[in-house]
Amino acid sequence: MTTTARTRAAAPRLPCPRGELSAHVNALLRDDPDAAVTAPVAIGAADHYGDDLHLALYTLYELHYRGFRAVDDAREWDPRPLALRRELEGRFLAALRLDVPRAGSAAEALGALLVEPAGHDPRSVSHYLARQGTARQLQEYAALRSLYHLKEADPHVWVIPRLRGRAKAAMAAIEYDEFGAGRAGEVHAQLFADLMADLGLDPAYGRYLDAAPAEALATVNLMSLFGLHRARRGALVGHFAFVETTSSPGSRRLARALRRTGAGPAAVRFYDEHVEADAVHEQVVRHDVVGGLLADEPGLEADVAFGTTATGFLEDRLAAFLLDRWQAGRTALHEPLLTCPG
Repeated sequence: MTTTARTRAAAPRLPCPRGELSAHVNALLRDDPDAAVTAPVAIGAADHYGDDLHLALYTLYELHYRGFRAVDDAREWDPRPLALRRELEGRFLAALRLDVPRAGSAAEALGALLVEPAGHDPRSVSHYLARQGTARQLQEYAALRSLYHLKEADPHVWVIPRLRGRAKAAMAAIEYDEFGAGRAGEVHAQLFADLMADLGLDPAYGRYLDAAPAEALATVNLMSLFGLHRARRGALVGHFAFVETTSSPGSRRLARALRRTGAGPAAVRFYDEHVEADAVHEQVVRHDVVGGLLADEPGLEADVAFGTTATGFLEDRLAAFLLDRWQAGRTALHEPLLTCPG
């Protein structure tokens, strides 16, 4: 078997469609001869935050990561999927521009993230899991977060060639840590795979895509959207600043939740690692990545603020969805973990 064949065999399969858009994407990627003459999909009628649109967009973005086992690598730059992706991105971004609260400045957007509630925050997933989450709910949370954490830091690497000076050097230093500082076993994506195995989950890349609701897909789509467009470099830096600023306190609570429910050392280690590392990263991001970027390109301040607030908006939507399901005694997954197709 050639290297290319082995790589494709290890890639995930295409997800099950959830509507006309995602079915159309699958047909395009399989090079279905009927797809080229299919009437244009009614994108304008699609829910901006719905399952069909976000699964279609997620599938198109995956061409730039690991791809799919039934899809030729050449589809990554096929004009037809790219044109469809552009239309879906436009619909998603237009909704965010309308719905995301505006911050006066990047400093204001980031400053709001530094204020931790004095006690239990009823809107916070990490607070809920730390206090009363079950082992099953922690499994579900890990399954959903695997859509990002199994490619942790990958979307943010795309911004490095688009930065310069202090911002570039600081971003590269943080990403070096994210990728294990040269040690394969310490790559954060690998640590998360170890966490999944410790919790009895399948750590295969893309394994739980079919189980993920639109609210989870949208959070990953946002960073892919920002990362793949040079024009969105300011927004990607704002997104990264949100992630690093909120990671340390959230990781501390999640580590506590895992210990409380009897998880093994590999599961706990992932979040313990982020408590310490991201406390340092948060300072570097705010002062050197954001500060350096805006010193070089002050015109990007509104984009940085938007990237931060849009990330918070989608994370809040996901948190509300998860808490609503769990507090009602229901699963947060589209399909139960044990019956998701492999």
